[in-house]
Amino acid sequence: MAFHRLTCRLLPALLILVVSSVAQGATLEIGNGAEPGTLDPQKVNGNWETRITRALFDRLIDYAPDGSLVPGLAESWRISDDGRTYRFKLRGAKWSDGVPITADDAVFALRRLLTPATANHNATLYYAIRNARKVNTGQADPSTLGVEAMDDRTLVVHLSEPTAYFLQALAMSEAAPLPEHALKAQGDDWTDPGRMVSSGAFTLDEWRPQERIRVIKNPHFYAAKDVSLDSVLFHPIEDAGSALNRFRTGALDIAYSSVPSSRFSWAKNNLGDALRVGPLVAQYFYMLNVREGQPLADKRIREALNLVVRRDVITRQILGMGQDASYWYVPRTTAGGARGEMAFADWSMDKRMARARQLMQAAGYGPDRPLDLTLRYNTLEDHKKIAVAVAAMWRELGVNVELINSEAAVHYSSVNQGQFQVARYGMMATVNDPYDFLNAYATGGSAHKSSGYQSDRYDALVEQSTWELDEAKRADLMTQAQQHLLDDYALLPLYDYVSVHLVSPTINGWQVTPTDVHPLRYITIED
Repeated sequence: MAFHRLTCRLLPALLILVVSSVAQGATLEIGNGAEPGTLDPQKVNGNWETRITRALFDRLIDYAPDGSLVPGLAESWRISDDGRTYRFKLRGAKWSDGVPITADDAVFALRRLLTPATANHNATLYYAIRNARKVNTGQADPSTLGVEAMDDRTLVVHLSEPTAYFLQALAMSEAAPLPEHALKAQGDDWTDPGRMVSSGAFTLDEWRPQERIRVIKNPHFYAAKDVSLDSVLFHPIEDAGSALNRFRTGALDIAYSSVPSSRFSWAKNNLGDALRVGPLVAQYFYMLNVREGQPLADKRIREALNLVVRRDVITRQILGMGQDASYWYVPRTTAGGARGEMAFADWSMDKRMARARQLMQAAGYGPDRPLDLTLRYNTLEDHKKIAVAVAAMWRELGVNVELINSEAAVHYSSVNQGQFQVARYGMMATVNDPYDFLNAYATGGSAHKSSGYQSDRYDALVEQSTWELDEAKRADLMTQAQQHLLDDYALLPLYDYVSVHLVSPTINGWQVTPTDVHPLRYITIED
């Protein structure tokens, strides 16, 4: 079989900004958003968790500070001319306990990732691997998955069809090789401090729930000599105002909890370059439970709720941080060219209100017979402001809304189990490709499982797009898929995110990227 070679070797000078005085044995303090529910890289759900698991578990393919793909545990790889076979050459790396990292560890991890019991919420991103769908749906044994270790340092992955985003998928923390020997020895406790065996630049030293997680430099990491930080502390701070205050006192070097919209102008005027704002491949939307028996199973109600939301009020008056009001699902900054928007995007508000009232009346609701709905959101000042505003907009249609607030872990657990009617949701791309968003609503995807949305036509369009390598044809298929989803009013999009973080001027090696990935191994702190 013919291969073409894709080998990347980057000089350290390209990746690490050398400063005249770098603090040795430095500790980085991070305000990390919510408390993690787990540190198992295949069972995490949010970016506050993957920030930690990326530091603990190296992937075959990594991200550089600028967001480009570079070699990780695989020092090189080759792709067959037909795009269906990937051959990875692993470097001679070791686990944190000194045991060699082998191709068998990569095979073990990918099989575990697709095993139904793991319940990985991004499993469908790996359906391109031969037999992955059957394994993930319990129709085939994990041993039939199209991955094999040719020897200790050679991994071969067989795809059913060429897949444009596959290398990006392998750069996700959930695709990291796992220490089979440690998982078998420790069982469910393998992620506990003192038990975890990791491959990344850092190892888990301490986990004090609701207080902090401490990781320390891994001396067995293959590039340990290039890692400046001695340790990193992750603090679970959901409240953006609290994170801002702690950042101002110097207690935090990086705050990922954004900035309260009410303080954004102040931060912009007073914090200078410490305020890092940039485009983000992420969408803020309300997920709708469309299961049979739910009020929102009625498409007319879903359309009416979408019609009356004044997205520009939310982005300009409530937030005012540069977000774009969205009448689409796939963020406009996403690579790949998917387009489409809701049919009423350019209508006047009067026309939208008239149409919405007609739809609600046809569905049997109005001022004399109000519709009662619950709207769930996770703890954050701006989430509450948006929920209150949307509830007021819906009230004009005779819709009574009960707001339900909970901390992130409880919120997302409820959403994942379908225990909601309307739920605030933020989806950030794990791969910079429209498929990451669109596939979530296809059968088997995370949003499908949570919302109950299902369409054979939509599924077919999404699946076709994964196999099409012609960029223009693929963009057209993804545009058709998105338009189908929007025409069904399967969700209520609100705005395209921007990333808003606070980063101390003493920090080097941190860059704004569309996927919001910031590898800790490249970060240095000026003395």
